[in-house]
Amino acid sequence: MTSKKTQNISAILLLFVLLFALAWPALRQTLSVGTGYAAKRMCSEVFVAGRAPQDIWREDLALLPRAILSFEVDRREKLARVTGLGLIAQDAVWRQGLGCALTQEMPLAQLRAHAHPPSPPLSGAQPWPMGDGPLQPLPPGVDAQELERALDFAFGEDPQKPQKNTRAVVVVYKGQLIAERYAQGFSKDTPLLSWSMAKSVTSALIGILVHQGKLDIHQPAPVPEWKAPNDPRHAITTDALLRMSSGLGFDETYGAFGDVTDMLFVQPDAAARAASSPLSLTHPEGWSYSSGDTNILSRIVRHVIADDDLYHRFPKEHLFDPIGAHSAVFETDPSGTFVGSSFLYMTARDWARFGQLYLNGGSWNGQQLLPGDWVSYSCSPTQGTPQGEYGAQWWLNVGQPAGSSNRPYPSAPADLCAAQGFETQRVAFIPSRDVVVVRLGLTRESGDFDVDAFLARVLAALP
Repeated sequence: MTSKKTQNISAILLLFVLLFALAWPALRQTLSVGTGYAAKRMCSEVFVAGRAPQDIWREDLALLPRAILSFEVDRREKLARVTGLGLIAQDAVWRQGLGCALTQEMPLAQLRAHAHPPSPPLSGAQPWPMGDGPLQPLPPGVDAQELERALDFAFGEDPQKPQKNTRAVVVVYKGQLIAERYAQGFSKDTPLLSWSMAKSVTSALIGILVHQGKLDIHQPAPVPEWKAPNDPRHAITTDALLRMSSGLGFDETYGAFGDVTDMLFVQPDAAARAASSPLSLTHPEGWSYSSGDTNILSRIVRHVIADDDLYHRFPKEHLFDPIGAHSAVFETDPSGTFVGSSFLYMTARDWARFGQLYLNGGSWNGQQLLPGDWVSYSCSPTQGTPQGEYGAQWWLNVGQPAGSSNRPYPSAPADLCAAQGFETQRVAFIPSRDVVVVRLGLTRESGDFDVDAFLARVLAALP
């Protein structure tokens, strides 16, 4: 080989190395987010929801690039690993009572340290909500055929349109479970992922602390990163975080380089990642949807309780067990804080229990779990929302101006209040109709399942 050819080859190799070095940070972030998302979901769906890995890979993770990703599940260690291009691998590990968390190279013993036993299941003989027995005869005035048509609409697929992929529907009227249906492979005992419905549960945990006299939401939020008096974020209240009016410049874009995906699938401490955000120049005082605000709230709960063992038992002992939601698994990030924005599993029946708690004004079986005005506070519009559509970690149907037809769900009453999540997860309660409606699924785009049309059909079946 001539010296000139050798020089040319060396120059090409050098150029390739330089280009790779320049591209590596972006490629590393992209692979880290992709493998983190896939490993976390694979682990939770296998070890929390009890599903088969191949089903999850084929359905839930179908949109990921298969050519560059591979997965493995270790049932003995209760761990899922996803690798991208053979360069980046992320592991997620299951812990009893706390579900799955990405390991982020933390020792497995440390991640498993706060595991706790699950609650026993409810009686299969007693009817819902005190038990998990079969449906009872319909109350007077409920149209059984209309109700069946509503379920048919929720699960029906049109081959000419994107798939709805509904997995579970539950309808509760006047405190009685009147309808439920599940897709093949799912049942009343299958815990299903909340995505952002977890935000409404995080709000409830804040409400419980308020009810216990341990937190004043109108005082500056107890966030260590903002404690300096000259830090302008020091004035942000817990109320502002609840209403997503913190003014933080947190990017909710769901891509490889957004703050939210970095927070959920790359960083070990979600709340610290969110709390590091500076104040925004574009919405310093207005409403801006932010999962970061919610994870800061979740860490506030941890700091107020100030005992990790008590903190990890807190949702179970003060919310889920009192309402009989024994399937609930609230998952933490690697640092041990509940991912209050996104990662909570419950059965459809237990999601309905949570909706019923709010329909009851925060009371359950004679016990007041939330402040007496917490539901009205949660479902009151936040200033600056275009349709009056957001309260305190709950979505609303008020309209703007109030009571107008400019509402997210025109077919439903204006007093509808809903927990909502990605892939069209919904828990809606409507006080004026005494109804709770749960819909859970894997809808790729929000418009592919017409929630308004479904609610209209359910309401048409009721007196």
